[in-house]
Amino acid sequence: MIDDSENNMQEINNDKQNLIVDRMGRRFRNLRLSLTAACNYACTYCVPDGKRLQAAAYELTGEEIVRATQLLIATSGIDKVRITGGEPLLSPKFPDTLKGIMQLGLSDVSLTTNGQLLPRYAQGIIDSGMKRINVSLDTLDRQHFRNIARSGDLNTVLHGIELMQAGGLKVKINMVPMKQVNDDQILPLLDYALERDIELRFIELMNMGHLQASPAYKREFFSMEEILDLVSTRYTFSRTDAPFDSTAVRYDVSGKGSFGIIANESEPFCRNCTRLRLSSNGALYGCLSSAKSTNIRDLLALPDEEAQAALHDILMGSLAHKQNENFQGEVTVMKFIGG
Repeated sequence: MIDDSENNMQEINNDKQNLIVDRMGRRFRNLRLSLTAACNYACTYCVPDGKRLQAAAYELTGEEIVRATQLLIATSGIDKVRITGGEPLLSPKFPDTLKGIMQLGLSDVSLTTNGQLLPRYAQGIIDSGMKRINVSLDTLDRQHFRNIARSGDLNTVLHGIELMQAGGLKVKINMVPMKQVNDDQILPLLDYALERDIELRFIELMNMGHLQASPAYKREFFSMEEILDLVSTRYTFSRTDAPFDSTAVRYDVSGKGSFGIIANESEPFCRNCTRLRLSSNGALYGCLSSAKSTNIRDLLALPDEEAQAALHDILMGSLAHKQNENFQGEVTVMKFIGG
């Protein structure tokens, strides 16, 4: 039985959540939770010169991550969490952190991974009750795979995808198409996905990190229009509805399935963005397009009411960092802040 004090506290929390909104009506509803900045790949669009990202100094413990998530749920009304990295499956705290997050009563918990370690963790992910997973995969060609990821084994990733589907999880694949790098893989990957009831999401190359100062960005950028033109040579499709705060534009392929495009340049999603990011060392980022952040590690040890009051002010500041219209790009590496 819930007593009056608990009901009153819930009403207070709801009132506080309603106050965390900007002039465009945006709120935080989706949390990207980075377990580690480390990655076992060195993808060309993420890091320069084949240098793998390493774990950040003083990364949060699993207990601190769960505590931070609890506070964000109570303070801002977060109801969806995506576990990211770096590569989250590299973190030894992944199993216990996943277990803790799954017990928080969220409407949706998902995972983004490059898939290299999926076979090792497949059963634990399935047993956790997670319903969906995103796998980053830019090609089905082994040489392309090595050239882009600069590490890993393609067959291992494909096997991991099979295990996830066999375990009942909904799988999405994220692909970053790049001119004269892997654009010849757009149709083969779409074929692969549609044949397996997987939604493929094409992600326009993002002008951030080392690409901001590199001619490679303009040289390799493959637009939404170019993607659609290429897909139309093989498939008939039509634009379909997507959730109001979705980053992806979705298309229905007649009788075969669907695909999406995250068109951060061609059709920006900033106006409806509800995403908040917590880096592996405790920094809160309100916008992928801004390097501004506030570290919340110290407030995790505070009593709930005191921690939520401090977090409320921080979240208002984080919300103000969001772009009004277009993705601006930043020198920050997306993998570090939890893509």
